[in-house]
This record gives sequence, C-alpha cells and structure tokens, in this order.
Amino acid sequence: MQAEFYGGRLIVKTGDITAENADAIVNAANSTLLGGGGVDGAIHSKGGPAILAACRRIRREQFPDGLPTGKAVITTAGDLPARFVIHTVGPIYGSNGGRDADLLADCYRNSITLAIEHGLSSIAFPSISTGVFGYPKPEAAKVVWRTLDEGFSGGSGWPEVRLVFFSPTDTAAFISIAPTPNPADRMI
Repeated sequence: MQAEFYGGRLIVKTGDITAENADAIVNAANSTLLGGGGVDGAIHSKGGPAILAACRRIRREQFPDGLPTGKAVITTAGDLPARFVIHTVGPIYGSNGGRDADLLADCYRNSITLAIEHGLSSIAFPSISTGVFGYPKPEAAKVVWRTLDEGFSGGSGWPEVRLVFFSPTDTAAFISIAPTPNPADRMI
C-alpha cells in the first residue's frame, strides 16, 4: 500500500526502512546512539560498523551524556542504500511532563532541518516512538500529520518525505487520518 500527498512530496508506504534508497533514512535511536532493538538495531546491523563508529565520535565530541530527546544528528549510512542516517531520539511516552507531542514533532522537524542543511532531496522516516517507547500509534499519527502539514503548507522547501511503516495495517491506519485530501493526493 502506498499513498502520495502534497503533490507527491509526501509518500506514505509499507516497507523496510533499511532498504529505502533515499538520501537519508531516519533512525529511531536511543540516547546512547550505540544501537538497540527494533529499527535502531536493524539500521546498525545492516549498515555495518561505519555507523557505530560515527555515532561513537558524535558521543565523544558533541553529546557525551547522550543525544537529547527531539534532537537529531547525521552520520554515514555505511552499507545501506541511503547516503546518510539521521538519528533522532523520540520521547518515551508519558515520561516528559506533558511534552511528548512537542518532542515527537521536534524529531521530525529537526531531522528534516538536517536534511535541508545537507542539501538532501529525500528523507525516509520510520514510525518514531511507537514501538518500545510506547507512544500510542493514533496519537503519534496526529502529531506527525500536524507537523508535516505545517511544513508542507508553509512553503518551506522541504525535501521529499517518505513515511515507511513496517506493516500494511499501520500504513492504512496512518493514511486514514490524513488531513482533508486535496486533488493532488492519490492512492497507489
């Protein structure tokens, strides 16, 4: 299943984030940046040791206490088809004094900002914080739609954004709460 929004500038699809041939894929990382489970583990495993080496350098030189929630950093993609990996730490649901939605939105905005700063034309996201970090998928979807709608509607010059869901059920659920469709939107 796949759908396009904002004249094809946003693609929502089912797939494997590690197989995306985009300028950058986003890693739903933990604050250590040293790998973990889920998407984080898959990216580190399939990308090879170059990603871990770059993350260790970032920890040493920029974030010795770990990457703060909502922030983003960029590294090589190692052996992945993407050129870069943008690592961002999503909020652990219910652990941020009511700031979960703001922090989740920051993950998307800060990752896209890094892509723009590096002249990238495409970026692919997994569903940030909806796995072991416990963010309810319907609530996360509303935050993501609101954040992307603000960016695309604001004429920000954003790159192509892909939202890559692991399951067709999650893809369909995300698409079902899309803002009011416009004539440029289409299901593929």
